[in-house]
This record gives sequence, C-alpha cells and structure tokens, in this order.
Amino acid sequence: MEDRNFNYIKDLTKYQRQQTSVVQVGKIPVGGDYPIRIQSMTDTDSKDTDATVEQIIRIIKAGADYVRVTVKGMTDAENLKNIKRELVARGYENSLIADVHFNPKLAEIAAKYISKIRINPGNFYDKRARFEQHIYSDEEYKEELQKIEEQFVPFLEVLKETNTALRIGANQGSLSDRIMSRYGDTPAGISESVMEYLRICKKVDFNNVVISIKSSNTRMMVYTVRLLNKRMRLEDMEYPLHLGVTEAGEGEDGRIKSAVGIGALLVDGIGDTIRVSLTEAPEREIPVAKKMVNHIKTYQNHQPITAPLFAQINPFEYEKRSTRPVMNMGGKQLPVVIADLRDRSLSEILPLRGKQIPEYFFDRDQILDLEGNAYPILDLEEYLFGGSHWGQMKFIRTNKMEFDRFMSENPEIIMKLKQTRKTVLILESFNKNPYAELRAFFMTLESHIWKVPVIILRSYKESSLEDLQIKASIDLGGLLLDGYGDGICITNEGDNITFTDLKDLSFSILQASRMRVSKTEFISCPGCGRTLFDLHETTRKVKAHFKHLNHLKIGVMGCVVNGPGEMGDVDYGFVGAGNGKVNLYKGQSLKKRHIPYENAVYELENLIRDNGDWSEPEEQN
Repeated sequence: MEDRNFNYIKDLTKYQRQQTSVVQVGKIPVGGDYPIRIQSMTDTDSKDTDATVEQIIRIIKAGADYVRVTVKGMTDAENLKNIKRELVARGYENSLIADVHFNPKLAEIAAKYISKIRINPGNFYDKRARFEQHIYSDEEYKEELQKIEEQFVPFLEVLKETNTALRIGANQGSLSDRIMSRYGDTPAGISESVMEYLRICKKVDFNNVVISIKSSNTRMMVYTVRLLNKRMRLEDMEYPLHLGVTEAGEGEDGRIKSAVGIGALLVDGIGDTIRVSLTEAPEREIPVAKKMVNHIKTYQNHQPITAPLFAQINPFEYEKRSTRPVMNMGGKQLPVVIADLRDRSLSEILPLRGKQIPEYFFDRDQILDLEGNAYPILDLEEYLFGGSHWGQMKFIRTNKMEFDRFMSENPEIIMKLKQTRKTVLILESFNKNPYAELRAFFMTLESHIWKVPVIILRSYKESSLEDLQIKASIDLGGLLLDGYGDGICITNEGDNITFTDLKDLSFSILQASRMRVSKTEFISCPGCGRTLFDLHETTRKVKAHFKHLNHLKIGVMGCVVNGPGEMGDVDYGFVGAGNGKVNLYKGQSLKKRHIPYENAVYELENLIRDNGDWSEPEEQN
C-alpha cells in the first residue's frame, strides 16, 4: 500500500517554529528559540578593505545580523583579517561569513579571521558539473564519497580549532557531475548533496553547522528544502536552515519571487536565517527581509485549525489539484486573475488593462467578465436555501469556519454542493494563519472528493505597495506552489494602491509560483565580489531591451559559479566571463564566448533572432 505519510513538519495545521539546534556564529547565535536572523552579502572587491568595510557597515546599519564576503583567491582570504580589524576598530562586531567556492585552502585561511565559512558541496571537493553523462557504479560512488570524507574531516578539525561555524550551501545551479549522474538536479539529488556532507559532520561530532538549499526555481527550492527537512529528521539531525531564492532579480519581481519561495517555508516554521537576493545594493535587501519576518510573526497564536491529514498532497512533487472545468476555470486551464474594480466601472478599466488582462472583475456581490456579463456571488446559505439561482453560473463565497459549521449541522449538504456543475468557490480566510487554514480547506475538499474550482480571495488594508506585495506573496505562494487554486483575487483598502498595482501583483504571484507565465521572466543574481561588471545597470538594460519577449526566460549572471547551472532553467543567458567579457548561452549550451561587455546586449538579440525566438516590440501609443 502506498505510504501517504508526506509530513515534513510536525503539524500542517499549526504555525510553530521548527525545532533546530543552536549554532554559535561569532557573538550572534542562530537556531533554537533565537529570532530569525537576517543577512546579506557584499558585492565589492574583497581586496579593497575600505570599500568592503563601508558596504558592510551600510548593511549592518540597515539591520543585518550577518554579512557574507566573497573570497575568490588567497589575497581575498588574507584580507579578511584587515576587514575584520577595521570593523572592530569602528565598533562593529557583527558576524562575518566567508563565501568560498572551488578552493578548500581558502576556507582554511578564512576560518582564522571570521565567524562562519560557506562552502558549496557541488564544487568544494567535487568538480562542478560539466553536464557530461557519466555513470558511476555503486563501488565508484562509494570511493568518491570516501575521498570527500578524507578531505573534509581535516577541514572540520580546523573549524573546531578556530571555533568557526560552517554553512553547507547547495545550489541547484552548481551540483557536481557525481550527483547529476545519479539523481539529476532533482529535489532528491540536491538534498542528497547536502546529506552526504552532514553525515560526515555527524560522524565526527561537528555540530556547528547551518545548511541551505537554493534555486531560482521557487517550486524546486521549496520542495527540496521540505524534503531535506524530512530526511534530516529521519537521520536524527536538527541543523538550522538558511533560506533564500537565488537569482530572484530586482524591483518588484525580485521581492515577490523571494517572498513566494522564502515565505512558503517560513509559514511552516522552517527557517532560522534568511537572505533576500536582490539585484540591487545589498543594504536594500534588509528591509525586505525584515518585512517578511514581521509578517510571519503575525501568524503566531492563531485560532486552532483542523484538517483531514489523509487528504494531504505530495509536498515534494508538483501536481495541480484535480478539478472539473467551469467556463475557463479549473480542469487543465491556467489559473485566472480576478481584478478588484475598486468602485470603478468596467468601461473605465478596460482601456487601462495593458498586456496583462484579467479574465474577470470583482464588483462587490458579482463577478464580471470582459464582455460585461455578470455572475452573482452568493454565500453558502443563499446558495443552499435560496434556490433562485439554481441552474445559473454563480460563485459561492465562503471560508472554512463557515463551511465546517454548515457541515456539522447538515452533513448531507455536501451532496447538494457536489451536484451543481455551474459553480465556482471563492475561498477566503480570517484566521491569523490564512495559509494553514486555506490549505486545510483544500484538504477538506479532497476528503469529500468535491472537484469544484476554487478562487483564492485575500483582502488587505495596506498603504505601501511593497508591504502588500510581500504579505500577499507569503500568504498565497505556498498554496500555488502546491497546485492549489484555479485563480486568485487580491483586494485592498487604501488610496495609494491602484487597480493596475493589484492586477499586476496577481499576475506576478502566479508567475513567481510557476503557475502561469504572463511576461518575460528575468533571472538575475544579486552580484558579489566575483562580478566584473555593473550587474545592476546591466540587468536594467537587459530588461528594457527584452521585456516584450514574454514567452522567454532570460538569465543575467555575474559569474560562472552558479551561472551555467542556472542556465538550465532559462532560454537564454548572459554570464560574466572575465574582466569586461560576457559569455552568451542558449539554455546550458555556450553559444558565444568572451563577447565585449559593451556589445553583449546586441549580440544576445542576434542569438535570439538566429534561433527564431525574436519578435519586434509593439509600438507604444
């Protein structure tokens, strides 16, 4: 019989921080009952002490607990001593983290000066994947693991001697050939790349470990962290987790994508420290991270929620909830956007709608389509006992508490609800933990085998668009990543947020959760000391030039550490290759090498044209 025990946390219906061990990172511990820590990473040249110190101070003043610094070579590693000395002299003793790839010797040097080392299991001892097919026998695989252990254990001894913490940070974009050959870049493979190192840490009793798994694909990131959390518990491990979405981008896209991915885990109590990776000045990441953490705090001490746990979906693999189609909702159709008219008429709105066109409009007690046809919104009592709308297309607006009350009083009403073929549910939550209650409602629907399409409605009272973007992305993102919902509707009371803001936010959340693509997706890294060109300005140029290609995903990567790997999730890629040079990719295939930076946007357009993916932008009126 199939094992349906998919639980990756203790209780799917209750917000509670996942119990983890405490790791001492300098003077600021992480894990256990300590607050969720916030961090960022410098993008200066780590050999430039003054510039790096100034940027670290800006990041700390913005509210960061930890700051990570790029270590490319021996000079960078040794200069950490000067950076640390200058920071202490100026009164800043926040924990510094060294980011090391490819060279274990650099990590040993850095350990003498800073509080934590981040290593990448995909390239620290293993060779980073060259995407070559190589089949390892079981014996060969064991031999490779033994080699890693022989090299890794002495390094752990160095960390013990220097009292330095370790982050084992895997990225989907930089797995080893060995892992790729056996598992591919799947949740099982990415999580195993971390577990291999954790087993060695546990074997030699090195417990000062934090772990992370990141991807630019929010669905992959969330599923993999969930799977790792379950696998750790099965092997009696409770290491703290660092959360982040790599290459999230800049502006509202970067904020929404980060909030969807990070938020989907935080709402389940997973995560002890977070980094929001924006292609912007690093200090700008901190206020966004703070807002995420503060919103999660509002989930605490929520009203009790019940759910039929046997109806839980597989949280490690995507499968959209099975529904019957009603008009263009449900079935195999893409989730719809229902935009709040906000006391405006349809004739006012339609000329302003732009490329992202909502399918429907929410207008108090009715839903309007693009032609102006109106469909009533009923509550459960009106639907069950009114009778005047029987046989007509309609929406039922309800919430779990109301539904449970009706079911407890009249269990037979589920049969009447299941009989209609022209009904769509509008589902909302008034619980302090809307995510868990909405998920519980979907599980209830599954237990009754009621395949009605569901529109998720969330209402807010925000005056700041960024606040609304973060809160809505957290509340809705995890549900959409799990295939719940046949559409969304976001409403807001507040004059500062427009109709266009709300409908664009709905489309962006659907795209960030990989449910529906409605615009060009740009995957760009935040930059670090390895980046040898102005990544922020470059990203703006690329977005401006290619934003009309809404059928494509385009990557803008500062260097080769994760760039080529992340190219597997994009159609075309722009990757830094050295001082003033750029490599251009189609998927993971390198097509143009060492293009002068100033010609790269033009050459990328030519590459897209040569492959038949270019279309001319529409003229603006």
